[in-house]
Amino acid sequence: MAVFLSQLGRLAFRRRWYVVLIWAAVLGAVGLGAVKAPAAVDDGLSMPGIESQQAFDLLEERFPGETADTAVATIVFLAPDGEKITAAEHERSVLDTVAALRGGDRVATVDDALQPRSVSKDGSVAFTTVTYDVTAADLTDADRAQVKRAIAQAEASGLTVETGGSALSTGGGPGGTAEVIGVSIAAVVLLITFGSLAAAGLPLLTALVGVGIGMASIIALSSTLGLSDTTGTLAMMLGLAVGIDYALFVVSRYREEREKGRTPDEATALAVGTAGSAVVFAGLTVVIALAGLGVVGVPMLTEMGMAAAGAVVLAVVVALTLVPALLGFWPNAVMARRDRRTRRDGQDGQGWPSRQRVPSGGTRWARFVQRRPIPVLLLGVAGLGALALPVGGLQLGMPGDEALPLTATERRAYDALAEGFGPGFNGPLTIVVDAKDTPDPETAIEEIAREIGDTRGVVSVSPAHRNEAGNTAVFSAVPLTAPTDEKTKDLVNTIRDERSRIESATGATYRVTGTTALNIDMAQKVQSALAPYLIVVVGLAIVLLTVVFRSLLVPLKAALGFLLSVLASLGAVVMVFQHGYGADLLGVEQTGPIMSLMPIFLVGIVFGLAMDYEVFLVSRIREAYVHGERAAQAVTTGFRHSARVVVAAALIMIAVFAGFIGESDSMIKMIGFGLASAILFDAFVVRMALVPAVLALLGDKAWWLPKWLDRVLPRVDVEGESLTRHSRTGESATVPSPAAESPSRAGTEPAPDDGPSAVGRTRTAR
Repeated sequence: MAVFLSQLGRLAFRRRWYVVLIWAAVLGAVGLGAVKAPAAVDDGLSMPGIESQQAFDLLEERFPGETADTAVATIVFLAPDGEKITAAEHERSVLDTVAALRGGDRVATVDDALQPRSVSKDGSVAFTTVTYDVTAADLTDADRAQVKRAIAQAEASGLTVETGGSALSTGGGPGGTAEVIGVSIAAVVLLITFGSLAAAGLPLLTALVGVGIGMASIIALSSTLGLSDTTGTLAMMLGLAVGIDYALFVVSRYREEREKGRTPDEATALAVGTAGSAVVFAGLTVVIALAGLGVVGVPMLTEMGMAAAGAVVLAVVVALTLVPALLGFWPNAVMARRDRRTRRDGQDGQGWPSRQRVPSGGTRWARFVQRRPIPVLLLGVAGLGALALPVGGLQLGMPGDEALPLTATERRAYDALAEGFGPGFNGPLTIVVDAKDTPDPETAIEEIAREIGDTRGVVSVSPAHRNEAGNTAVFSAVPLTAPTDEKTKDLVNTIRDERSRIESATGATYRVTGTTALNIDMAQKVQSALAPYLIVVVGLAIVLLTVVFRSLLVPLKAALGFLLSVLASLGAVVMVFQHGYGADLLGVEQTGPIMSLMPIFLVGIVFGLAMDYEVFLVSRIREAYVHGERAAQAVTTGFRHSARVVVAAALIMIAVFAGFIGESDSMIKMIGFGLASAILFDAFVVRMALVPAVLALLGDKAWWLPKWLDRVLPRVDVEGESLTRHSRTGESATVPSPAAESPSRAGTEPAPDDGPSAVGRTRTAR
């Protein structure tokens, strides 16, 4: 593989104009397709196999034309302090507002805001529910403006009006702010790392090209393939992350080879042959993690995973072709300014001057860890283990309006309804009764409603709404406790457990759905899918890493390290967002359950990025080991060449994800905090501390592989051993190897950093 990729890199370097024009044509074509493509259809969140989804499907079947996902607006009226909403002047204002709301073109029904069930016991709060005949996505600005005008009339009379529901949701998505912050910080980190504007700008440029093509492709195909409008969210995030990472590693290796005296095309070929090989296999681990999201059984997650996997594949291809092509345009500009100045002072030829360096920070750190491997290992494992302890009390759910900041009208409407009507009012359970096979459907429906209404923990039930055939009904049951309360979950389970008894007595059956029940079912489905997902993803990655590194212990160490970092980050999320430690510092105004999909997102994204760092770091260590260095010295060499780049890549990712912490939406905060902390733990604790400590303890045993397995496994060449063999035999697809590239394992210790030493005996890549 290394030889093929080096040839590809050399070809892209020499035919750079053709490569750039091809990518420009692809970007223009998919961009035009995205502009002309019809808009994506938002099919909502579908969860096949859970009871809530079955109830929803039954509603659509038995109540045609009354889809359960139509837009709803809840208008909450609050009287001034000490007054009642039923006072004559306030009553008139409420009635006028309701009448104005009924004038909307797409309005199906508007409830009476002054009926007994719509007014709180103390008379201070009233509400009305506006139901539309279209989904929230189909509402126009004119529809929303009509509601706002009606609300303004009520507020002018002295009432306070708050709104909730899907019809008037203010959203709270990132709106691109987090991406802008992340890219800006990435630019600063790259500039500091490389000391060159060209070197800093090249990874950003190629990453943006890859993301642009990926997002345009998703938009262009969304209608044809039935993709939802949220499919590209993960592709945008990961495409930007790995796009910068992969280009960063290729450019870094190119600069390293130029500093050894290679010409630009030779350095490009070797950079793509070695770092490019690592990019390919790092990309494969990310694709495995993303494609594995299909194990969960949630169509939206499967779509997002496959779209993001496509974005990662695109980032790999860009790194292998567009990056070397752009290096051809700026072969010297990507070098550090001090090196360019040295060359201007008298260096002739295309080669770059080799220079003696003092030991780098990566070198000093690797030697420090290797001198104290056991304390470093124990401290790292103990620290991550302590952070992971709160995971034992993890509660999954789906935060609603109660998690929004107090500045949001949805949050104020939620609080007003909870105070006026009880905490369970905001999360009613929807009961769908199927009495199709009963001789007396009406009696069966009434009996089921009475049984559920008498269940302990149910405050009230609404009148049943029957379909035209009269054999199916739907009604609401208001719990005593809040939607995210564990007692509400117990209530849902109790109602479902009573189904067999009630079905035997009435001949009819029922299913429980609604937002609260859906969140409970979703949490249970995700929890049950997490273990199979981990087994599939980690298992396949171990197989892939075994092929790459030809070792059993290194892949196992990589997987265990990932589990430590992801559990520690999930524990940190639980401490902040569930238990409230440090919540004020992050602007979290309401603690509660952790978003149901958070563990899956965390595992999938972090696993991919963690394996990126593992492949790039350990591949350099193995490269030094295969080329003749002792095990301990190979670790030092790997860190000398890779530590700074891995740290820069991790800082960029942390900056990208941390940008989401500043958003107002609690779920976005949670995702940003979880991903940023996971990258922090994995890159700086696991990869930079635990990896060298474990390798120091294992020594040569780290690279042990049974002979029978060695014969069975396919051979890949991430460390570029085939390039070295080609250079010795003088074949045409070679990259000449300058002297003093690898210190001898049998000889004396090499110079502190890149100093020259005798070329060592090359160990055959097993």
